[in-house]
Amino acid sequence: MSAGQRRLAVGLEYDGTRYAGWQLQPGLPSIQDAVQRALSAVADHPVAVTCAGRTDAGVHATVQVAHFDTLAERQMRGWMLGANSLLPPDITLRWVVEVDARFHARHTALARSYRYVVLQRATRPALLRDRVWWVRDPLDAAAMHAAAQCLAGEHDFSAFRAAECQSPTAMRRIDSIGVAPDGPLLTIDIAANAFLHHMARNIAGALLAVGTGEHSPGWLAELLAGRDRTRAGVTAPACGLYLCGVRYPSSLGIPELVPVRSSAMIAGA
Repeated sequence: MSAGQRRLAVGLEYDGTRYAGWQLQPGLPSIQDAVQRALSAVADHPVAVTCAGRTDAGVHATVQVAHFDTLAERQMRGWMLGANSLLPPDITLRWVVEVDARFHARHTALARSYRYVVLQRATRPALLRDRVWWVRDPLDAAAMHAAAQCLAGEHDFSAFRAAECQSPTAMRRIDSIGVAPDGPLLTIDIAANAFLHHMARNIAGALLAVGTGEHSPGWLAELLAGRDRTRAGVTAPACGLYLCGVRYPSSLGIPELVPVRSSAMIAGA
């Protein structure tokens, strides 16, 4: 960081439906590009934005955290109102705070939380078509929850990583995982220190195979121990996945937003 620069952190919410993901990609719409353009206009100089978790194409966020450096002197409210007036309607800044120069949205994060949402209904959704994974028949949430508990703790998650994952290690720590019904919706909540590429979606896909009765709850432990992605079933669609929290040391003063309920997050079910 050069002399005179400040580092700011922002909290973002977005509908990822029409984007190729967070990351800048030539010729494709991305969340990062839209956010950088808006903040650069407010700063009156180019800014580069770094996020806590690079979401894939079609994945949403109720709480994404990012940081950028700027020479501009603006009130925090000015940054937020200015950027939101320039952002498309499916992306919004929820807060802006000044942080220490050593803060890094990705490297300083202690944990990230994802929520996967499934709609159990006989007919396909119209309003929620890009917000949930739709299944026709009810799922056994209790069996799914019981199966998921073997994933808690630190493990090699090779069975749940994408083939193109570039992480040098498949070791990750899941702090908590739960499956619960919410009216016609079913939610899978996972909090971990970090996630491999497609890890949350691959876990959701495997859990649905338990929920339908295709596999017993003990199957998930076998998958984990086997470390073989080819045995783990389908990758759940991106549309049902939400980044819903990033946790930092409390001393940094990063706002902690309470995750909203699925029924409120995607009203209309």
